[in-house]
Amino acid sequence: MGKPKFYDFCVHAAPDGDNTIEELSSLARHFGYSGIALANHSDKLPDKKPALPSIEGFEVFRGIELVEENPSKLHSLIGKFRSSTDVLIVHGGSESINRAALENPRVDILNHPAFDKSSGLNQVLAKAAAENGVAIGIPLRPLLHSRGSRRIRMLSDFKANLELARKYDVSLVLCSDAMSCYDLRSPMETLAFAEVCGLEEDEALDAISTVPEKIIKKNRPGPGYVREGIEVLEGEDIF
Repeated sequence: MGKPKFYDFCVHAAPDGDNTIEELSSLARHFGYSGIALANHSDKLPDKKPALPSIEGFEVFRGIELVEENPSKLHSLIGKFRSSTDVLIVHGGSESINRAALENPRVDILNHPAFDKSSGLNQVLAKAAAENGVAIGIPLRPLLHSRGSRRIRMLSDFKANLELARKYDVSLVLCSDAMSCYDLRSPMETLAFAEVCGLEEDEALDAISTVPEKIIKKNRPGPGYVREGIEVLEGEDIF
């Protein structure tokens, strides 16, 4: 078995974060990642779609983290951005938005599902996630930046969701959720922190390597693939 490739599927570059995508990519490559996903929040997108840097031996995937409180509008956003992104993330935080995301197979990852006194998931939602192939994100930045009772609550929510993910075979994705270069962590640091939080070694490795690869394979099936909504014209039909 070859050496695993590591990915960070949620980083935020300017104007959403503090650093450029070039700076984040350079540091992530230095840390040992094979790729990252630019996943700026949908309410903080630049006026023009940014060009992604080309770095030998490293890939920057185009992603987005959708922020919307209305489930109907969320579905519209998913339809709007799905065909142009490699990694589509939903920023959860309410029962209705979590449900809308986990019941939609066009969503890749649900981040930040917790709200009020709920971890954000239950048996019904975990089953929906498994059936629709939606992974649950494990963003490290909120945990690393929290203290005291807030961190205890976040760890409690995380462990509750981890139990559900194990029970219903829901995929997990570890990500930095970086808002700056200072939020990035090396793959080894990420794996170690995940294990301290309760993941088994193989679960943590899958969440930073195998699962991200499956997401890209699903959204980029290979040569000859044509995205939904695009028609290929050949020969005389082009003119």
